[in-house]
Amino acid sequence: MDVRLLGPLEVADASGARLDPGTRKQRAVLAMLALSPGRPVSLDRLVEELWAGEAPAKATATLQAYVSHLRRVLEPGRRPRTPPRLLLTREPGYLLDITPAHT
Repeated sequence: MDVRLLGPLEVADASGARLDPGTRKQRAVLAMLALSPGRPVSLDRLVEELWAGEAPAKATATLQAYVSHLRRVLEPGRRPRTPPRLLLTREPGYLLDITPAHT
């Protein structure tokens, strides 16, 4: 998988096919994770960046929904209840498991 951050956010799978990461906020989550490849980004930081200090009451649940959607986009063939390989839950938040060469 390649994540291109210069210019408009672009995501491509291993074959080079472009992937649609979804809404503006979902794209923002992916970009924040791609800026720290292989390192966890805290829930607090993601919420702060997404809602600029004015998070809705259910911000964490909304963020979890964004991550769920991104997982389906990034690993479309992953079977239900199979652990993800790319977008992982890691304390204190989430981690995009790609090498810096892919960003």
